[in-house]
Amino acid sequence: LNTLENWVTEIFSQIPNNGLPKPSFDHLTDPFDTPEFHKLYRVVPVSKIHLLNITWALPPQERNYRVKPLRYISRLVGHEGKGSILSFLRKKLWAVALSGGNAETGFEQNSIYSIFMVSITLTSEGYEHFYEVAHVVFQYMKMLQKVGPDKRIWKEIQKINDNEFSFQDQVDPINYVENICENMHLFCKQDFLTGNQLLFDYKPEV
Repeated sequence: LNTLENWVTEIFSQIPNNGLPKPSFDHLTDPFDTPEFHKLYRVVPVSKIHLLNITWALPPQERNYRVKPLRYISRLVGHEGKGSILSFLRKKLWAVALSGGNAETGFEQNSIYSIFMVSITLTSEGYEHFYEVAHVVFQYMKMLQKVGPDKRIWKEIQKINDNEFSFQDQVDPINYVENICENMHLFCKQDFLTGNQLLFDYKPEV
């Protein structure tokens, strides 16, 4: 560790600090408010599969990392039990799998926007009824909006994340250092090690 510290000091200490704040792109609002965005695109796949992807461009959620609202919505959308989207679509024989969420990468979450996507693997019959499938997703989202957040569910997600963090496998050191360095640009100092994994604050308004 001492050797590494000496190397860092030797290599980087001569780089001047220009005293400027890090760039912010908060002034760029509604990046996808274009005629092209509110459309249905049909893409012919290479593999023999039917996928329906529904994508929303949302306000940036980086600042809400202690609440992680998209992780909460993702948990509910991806639920497979009674009353879920997938349960309903399977009974109709329209879908075999569903996932939803935000990868929390630089492309899907940054200072300009956050992406939330629901991806559904359709059956051949589901492909014939993809408008109805999309309608079910929007109905479910509307229901979540109407019902509002549930603290019990949020606490459950928090506990799951706590357990996953406590019992995670050891990662490759170079990847660990890379992740921590990235976290230093996104989170407060006390959250460098945990900000991308744990839920801290329940704020239903967020």
